[in-house]
Amino acid sequence: MASRLHACGRMSRLLALPVLTVAGVVMAPPPPAAQHECIILDDVAKATVGQFPSGWKPRKDEGTEIYTVQEENGLRFLRAVSRGDGIQAARETDAWDLAAYPVLAWSWRPREFPRGADEKAGKNDSALAVYMLVPHSQVRGPKAVKYIWSERVPAGTELASNGDLTRVRVLRSGTAGLNTWTDERVNVLADYRRRFGEPGTPRPAGIAVLTDSDDTKSSASGDYANVRACRG
Repeated sequence: MASRLHACGRMSRLLALPVLTVAGVVMAPPPPAAQHECIILDDVAKATVGQFPSGWKPRKDEGTEIYTVQEENGLRFLRAVSRGDGIQAARETDAWDLAAYPVLAWSWRPREFPRGADEKAGKNDSALAVYMLVPHSQVRGPKAVKYIWSERVPAGTELASNGDLTRVRVLRSGTAGLNTWTDERVNVLADYRRRFGEPGTPRPAGIAVLTDSDDTKSSASGDYANVRACRG
């Protein structure tokens, strides 16, 4: 699975490096924290249903068919449906002060896990993945902290990809949460410092999501909502 994006302008530099039919009861994710505690990092709530959201950038043009805005019970969210694809989508941001807002928070919902994926070389596909991107190199792309929901790999497992520029953490594992919204909060600043061994505070270039199934030649699907940066 390709894990780097190609550079072309500022947004492309952001993407140049690694880069958001329900069965049973539909459950909406918990509401985001109060406005003074968090800043919104996406604008899907204002996007047009059925379309790729404005302000986002797919790694390839085909990504506009993979990621579309959907709505249920008044909640608008980003839905990803991958059929043998491995295309990321990213959103650039200049407003994220990581020192003031070190926590990355979001809601996600797995709908279909890629068949046989184990997040290792040759089978590195995931139903859900969320990234924080940090500028690094126009040639090799940005550094990234990546959080995934794996069907098989135990939660807490830490991996690396893209020549170690992407540090991966398995945040959730298994199918117990299939078709159910789950809210996440991670101290992405602490994770970045620990995984890269850098004591400073970088300025994020943006966020990205990836639902992919290219390595396993199967299909995958998941939903993303309420991506925000919080004080704690």
